[in-house]
Amino acid sequence: MANPLNGTSYIVSFELGTGANKEALIAALKSYGTWGRVTNETWVIVALSDNAASVRDKLTPFIGTGGRIFIVKSGFEAAWQNAACDSEWLKKYLEN
Repeated sequence: MANPLNGTSYIVSFELGTGANKEALIAALKSYGTWGRVTNETWVIVALSDNAASVRDKLTPFIGTGGRIFIVKSGFEAAWQNAACDSEWLKKYLEN
């Protein structure tokens, strides 16, 4: 669903593989402009024009051989405990 910035919120979860470039992956996640780190390997990003497949394609080069990445369009229902980012931020972007 669209959020207040006319973008779409995506949950991005990953496991790094051999030869991963975590710094470049984090830079690519942050390049979306609106982002939050939920856990070390789970983020929420707001994409203004990308869909889930294009987010995956943009991030895949950085996860390394055997790495995994999972992208989910958000906007329905969520629950969490001790998220690394602010709970109000999550409410704003996950429920829109």
